[in-house]
Amino acid sequence: MNYRHAFHAGNFADVIKHIVLVRILTYLHEKLAAFRVIDTHAGAGVYDLTGDEAGRGGEWLTGIARLMQARFSDAVGPLVAPYLDIVRAFNPQRGLLRSYPGSPLIARALLRPQDRLVACELEPVARKHLIGALRRDAQANVVDLDGWVALPAFVPPKERRGLVLIDPPFERKDEFERLAGGFAEAFAKWPTGSYLLWYPVKSRRAADDLARRVGAATGGGADKCLRLEFSVAPQTADGPLTSAGLLIVNPPWTLMAELKAILPELEKPLGQGGAARFRLDAVRG
Repeated sequence: MNYRHAFHAGNFADVIKHIVLVRILTYLHEKLAAFRVIDTHAGAGVYDLTGDEAGRGGEWLTGIARLMQARFSDAVGPLVAPYLDIVRAFNPQRGLLRSYPGSPLIARALLRPQDRLVACELEPVARKHLIGALRRDAQANVVDLDGWVALPAFVPPKERRGLVLIDPPFERKDEFERLAGGFAEAFAKWPTGSYLLWYPVKSRRAADDLARRVGAATGGGADKCLRLEFSVAPQTADGPLTSAGLLIVNPPWTLMAELKAILPELEKPLGQGGAARFRLDAVRG
């Protein structure tokens, strides 16, 4: 499959991924020491929800648009508020949703003065848009480099704390193998870093094999890797993506409990036809 960011900006998979991203970065704020975010397949940075690409499928209408209108419990509201506040900052006209920030812009919003972002983007048009979106920010470096090359090259960062986000477009048939292999190479060089791996769930076998290989690469116990999969409707072979997953390596110790609270409250707003469900478990090495 080909999962290009611009066509799916703000959909259910973005919502899940970015809520988790924000929770991890928020946790990193608890220590004063600097951290670095490395985004291996960064995309264009900000997406026009009224444009041709995002408008083609209108996936944001059943993703971020619904979430912005959702009501959350007193326990969950504060956990999703930082993410929603970032989205609102890109949409200053109250009640009008026109733009959606991608992962590098969400990460940038959560950097403190001592923190840094490296965003890799090889596609020229997307890279130009990303540079413009970051306005040559001194804390954010946009790199013209293949994310698979950058992944082992940029770890460990000098800060020794941080997060690597690996969110490839799955344009090639061997992308699952590249994801597993690239992660294993990076983890061998930086085993104390946190990693967030995104993947589409169209093949149960491919998703389970990826989790098995990532778990084996960590060589650790149940606290080393979490698997989160969220489905908004039953997946069909030729239909649009309705199920996506995240593997979270070296997650914050608070994350499992936070996700157990958050995910049930996302089923109703993100579900299509009342069929949403999620899976959250530990992947053992």
